[in-house]
Amino acid sequence: MVPGTALGVLAGDLVYTWLAVRLMRRTGHEDVTAMPFGIDTPTLFAMVFGVLGPVMLATGDPVLAWKVGMAATIAIGLAKLGLAFGGDWARRVVPRAALLGSIGGVSILLIAFLPMLKIFRDPLVGLVALILLLLALFGRVRMPFGLPGAFVSVLAGALIFWGRAGVDLGPSGTIASGPLRLALPWPTLGWLDALPETLPYLSIALPFALVTTIGGIDNTESAAAAGDEYRARDILLTEAAATVLAGCCGGVIQNTPYIGHPAYKAMGARAGYTLATGLVIGAGSAAGVLSLLIGVLPEAAIAPILVFIGLEITAQGFLATPPRYGAAVAVTFVPVAAAVVLIESGSLLSALGTSPTALTGDAAVGYQALLALGNGFILTAVLWGWALAAIIDHRLVVAGLLFAVASVAALFGVIHSPLASGALFWPWAAPAILPRQVAGAYGVVAALCWLAATRLRRISA
Repeated sequence: MVPGTALGVLAGDLVYTWLAVRLMRRTGHEDVTAMPFGIDTPTLFAMVFGVLGPVMLATGDPVLAWKVGMAATIAIGLAKLGLAFGGDWARRVVPRAALLGSIGGVSILLIAFLPMLKIFRDPLVGLVALILLLLALFGRVRMPFGLPGAFVSVLAGALIFWGRAGVDLGPSGTIASGPLRLALPWPTLGWLDALPETLPYLSIALPFALVTTIGGIDNTESAAAAGDEYRARDILLTEAAATVLAGCCGGVIQNTPYIGHPAYKAMGARAGYTLATGLVIGAGSAAGVLSLLIGVLPEAAIAPILVFIGLEITAQGFLATPPRYGAAVAVTFVPVAAAVVLIESGSLLSALGTSPTALTGDAAVGYQALLALGNGFILTAVLWGWALAAIIDHRLVVAGLLFAVASVAALFGVIHSPLASGALFWPWAAPAILPRQVAGAYGVVAALCWLAATRLRRISA
């Protein structure tokens, strides 16, 4: 599974490196930064707990679970191939406030906030590494010997961690010391045998194709705001093809462009870093050395880089959009906040030996509302930000249309799904009454926008 998934990362990084070199030659700019690329973390959790785990529990067959994972990954990739051709159109139609706002919400609440918790689990390592990074990248303080700030930050954190462990003044990590073994990913058609078993899980897997496609469009707009104008179609086709390749070679997680292009650009990364990343991940996964690397580098020393990325992208969301759209950018953070609370509350409930299904009364109602707000948060954020931007511009007919789209999406569970897995469903087979209530509310809001548009036309006439 790991080498096949990593092959998709390698292929995507190679293409993104080539796209950056091509852009550099076309524009004559030497500071072009390649788009970051890797596996999609939300899909990882969805595949493990919504597909691989349930198949394994139901059948007791790990090979069948693996084949179902491959088939679901290939299905996601094929869906993204079709969606990729609408990327440039979406960038032209959707306002920058919605695109950068949604990615900003993910950046500050998922990419920055959650790693900050890891920093405070080990503040001596994490805070020292974080401040060194901020001094170098925001304060422009020159590091010793002219070394890159991110490198100095991670190195300092790792030295503190292992130095402290060496004198028994703190915890130490566990370094995997298993034998290295070459495992080259190779194409297989074994997943065809699992197609019948895969069909029930597509309602869980396929929404993530839409999520990463929207994320790819957001990231392309973010790169453009930072000065690197890529075609959304090229970025999206690459992630789709890499996902299909990974699935055909044993991978079970889809690929996606990462949030953080402006942050990497600020750190001095250019076209070559994606080449280095792809080679390290691809070769390291095939040789089995990634676990060694993970063991050597403490989490608290790595987390500051993610915090910096979160801060940089969030700032871009406000700075690269006209000031009048500030509220439209801010509203996109709300559904992302719900997703963060879901992640943390799920961990807490699990640690207490219980689950959300054990909640009763107001607690159960509150959790259900949280679940509905958090599921499909990327699309929800884009629709809300776009609609508010349209309201700010007095384009109330457009705002009404967007709320009508949200109403239909809620009926199918594309957004606000009441299921813990976030799976889709048919409107006539909804698992709860909440989707119909939300859809009806969106419908009323759409009608109000259209009535307000009629009144504005009468006043202006």
